[in-house]
Amino acid sequence: MLSPSLPLNALRAFEAAARHQNLTRAALELCVSQAALSHQIRGLEDRLGVRLFHRLPRGVALTDEGAALYPVMNEAFHRISLALARFTGSGEKEVLTLGVVGTFATGWLLPRLADFDAAHPDIELRLQTHNNRIDLAGEGLDLAIRFGDGDWQGQVCTRVLAAPFSPLCAPGLARRLRVPGDLAGLPLLRSYRSDEWPRWLQAAGISGVEARGPVFDSSLTLAAAATSGAGIALLPLCMFEQELAEGRLQQPFAQTVELGSYWLTRLRSRTEREPARRFAAWLQGAA
Repeated sequence: MLSPSLPLNALRAFEAAARHQNLTRAALELCVSQAALSHQIRGLEDRLGVRLFHRLPRGVALTDEGAALYPVMNEAFHRISLALARFTGSGEKEVLTLGVVGTFATGWLLPRLADFDAAHPDIELRLQTHNNRIDLAGEGLDLAIRFGDGDWQGQVCTRVLAAPFSPLCAPGLARRLRVPGDLAGLPLLRSYRSDEWPRWLQAAGISGVEARGPVFDSSLTLAAAATSGAGIALLPLCMFEQELAEGRLQQPFAQTVELGSYWLTRLRSRTEREPARRFAAWLQGAA
């Protein structure tokens, strides 16, 4: 039986803050102010005589004591929810919050979401798209899918999908391109990763061609600009299979270059929840 000195609300506040690693999101979930939630957690820390969180500029991180307490509280509240669902008939779903780089969301994940829902009807997936710049702790995400080399500090990274890049453009421009050297003088649309075009041009054996086109913050806007005829975009082929199949984009050259892969990431400091494990297994199988 819980001691009167350890109020249930304080333990609930701790569990939510530890799960989100963000006080604002925890407060929103519990329908209390952030100040009230912080007060409950500080009161719990005072009563236990330990610090449960390190306060960071963005979010919080569990101390060793907090990391030991969290899985116990998480499991306890989960079991309470399941037990109550038997009486209410609510069939409560477990929420999994996923950050997804926009290109992967539209080009790969969204067409397969129905398959995930059918296989895991007890998980409510909440998606937040991003442009590959993301703060897992600050945004309270369980998992994130991002593009790169898989080397993100403090995170467990699992490679999901390779993504070779090649120039893509509208059919009208494609008809003007016979060899890679024909790119000279044409607008080469760029991402914020400035090394992409130089790496493809080097792989294609081309010198003296420089990318001078406008810069975009995502492959989706790059692709939209290329489809409109604004220039040639260097894009991951596997994310634009539909546009290629429908002829809205064309691949004038067979040369590709590996610039990175898509990765599933989570915070190393956060205990992996069962819904996250199940989503990771489904993702690996589907990819």
